[in-house]
Amino acid sequence: MFEAGVFLIDKPVGITSFAVVSRLRRILQMKKVGHAGTLDPFATGLLVLCAGRPATRLISGLMDGDKEYLATLLLGVETETLDTEGAITGCQSVGTIAASTIEECLLHFRGKQLQTPPAYSALKHQGKPLYYYARKGIAVTKEARAVDIKLLERTDGNAAVGGDGATLAIRVICSKGTYIRSLAADIGRHLGCGAHLIQLRRIRSGCFSLDGSLGWDELGGEQALEHCMNAMISVEGACKLLQ
Repeated sequence: MFEAGVFLIDKPVGITSFAVVSRLRRILQMKKVGHAGTLDPFATGLLVLCAGRPATRLISGLMDGDKEYLATLLLGVETETLDTEGAITGCQSVGTIAASTIEECLLHFRGKQLQTPPAYSALKHQGKPLYYYARKGIAVTKEARAVDIKLLERTDGNAAVGGDGATLAIRVICSKGTYIRSLAADIGRHLGCGAHLIQLRRIRSGCFSLDGSLGWDELGGEQALEHCMNAMISVEGACKLLQ
């Protein structure tokens, strides 16, 4: 009889993290399922789910590890949510931005720093997520938090960028609690044209990567339980990876 385990899921775009948790609960017929770090609906990639009390006790430790992301920024356009989910709040001409200017900008954001959480986030304020207040037009600004951006590099070559629809593709390795949406907006402001996140994919979370992860399609149909059991990481195995 199944008691507990860790499952790696490759979340598709447009699906909430809670929907993935709910799907696994139904498959395993178990209520005690939680995630070790959420992903926004528009984002894709690695979700680490823990099922059963022995596994959910590991969540705090699993969340402590660094995260790795691939992200794409649309330059010249800012939105209220800092991603594709929100209304456009500003547009500016991008002009032509030299590769050296982009590198200087990325250098500025590498390392330990303070980052202000976005208004549209699940971070709690007086027991409610920040997006609850933002949707009501209530301004709540949380104190900036210490984060560490350990790697920040371009993945789209070293050419200059510019013109309508200009994008910037980056790879980020960062500490827990780092908001890539905030980083994207900050990069846009530093470049003088504004920006928002149009693609985000998490490829690593702590000691886990997308290798061996389950796709959304594998969580549906008659073989869903079999797929999950074949891909499950035991609690003992997860503990060894955390050491």
